[in-house]
Amino acid sequence: MRTDRIDNRWEVALLRYVLTRFAIWIPSVLVVMLAVYALAFYGAGDPIKLIFLRAPGDVAYNPQRIEAIRESAGLNRPFIEQFGLYIWNLVHGQFGNSLTSGRAVWAMVSAAAPVSFQLALCAIILTAVVAIPLGMIAALNQNSRLDYAILGSALFLWAIPAYVAGPLLMVGLIVLLPGASVPYGWGGILDVRILLPLLVLSFQPIALIVRQTRAAVIEVLSEDFVRTARAKGVPEIIVALRHILRPVLTPVVTQLGLIMITIVNGAIFVELVFGLPGLGRLTVQALINSDYPVILAITLIGSFLVMVSNLLVDVLYPLLDPRANDSRRSR
Repeated sequence: MRTDRIDNRWEVALLRYVLTRFAIWIPSVLVVMLAVYALAFYGAGDPIKLIFLRAPGDVAYNPQRIEAIRESAGLNRPFIEQFGLYIWNLVHGQFGNSLTSGRAVWAMVSAAAPVSFQLALCAIILTAVVAIPLGMIAALNQNSRLDYAILGSALFLWAIPAYVAGPLLMVGLIVLLPGASVPYGWGGILDVRILLPLLVLSFQPIALIVRQTRAAVIEVLSEDFVRTARAKGVPEIIVALRHILRPVLTPVVTQLGLIMITIVNGAIFVELVFGLPGLGRLTVQALINSDYPVILAITLIGSFLVMVSNLLVDVLYPLLDPRANDSRRSR
């Protein structure tokens, strides 16, 4: 009976914690949106003038039409009024229209988001499948040649940014396999062309998780329960999977937020280099065209993804670490 009460208290505390985090998100998102909107408002690029400058002939120098379009788009209002109107429309599910194409921003984002989400999910899975075993192997063979090789490879991958690794791998593929086609475009997550951009996007996350896993395993190896299991003659593979892996996952999962940030940043260059019609490529096009409604929508989505990943880390942490769970129950 007492245990049930403690469990109920912990569930209530967890629910209160999640609701508190959501409450904190609202001003955080508003601050991010305010900063981006201020940069767009006071920036050097005028989207209305850019539209006219791309038009042929003398129409680009018609100040009356420029002011008329600016007034119809609401860009001639004061900063606070524009920002308040944008937030009001956002609350009602309206992201506005693109300044260059006139399309609904939500339609543009919803068409590009599935590509980026599928690519990010595959990158996270590939990172976990590759990096965690490599980190454990490096730690279990500490200070050996294998350990140094894995650590050196991780540092090498971490030092190569996506905008460098992408073109280099593409050129290397063509040089090594002259008959191979250039992996450009999107044919679905099962298309063979996705392998190269997936590798490029996973390089830095793999390096990060390898180093984190190695450090966590080295710390766990000094614990009494590991030494006891080995003294009882438990096979090394059972010790690694049953006694070491679970406590190691706790600090590794805490890196999920950093991994998400790395993937979001890397997707911009990866999708541009490999011609993937995702949010990264849409971001570059919006920046070039000074299409502020699209930039604001993508910024909002990116901020939300990072915040959700951090919340998942906080919720999963007590499930992976019984000590954190016990500490919350005792409160």
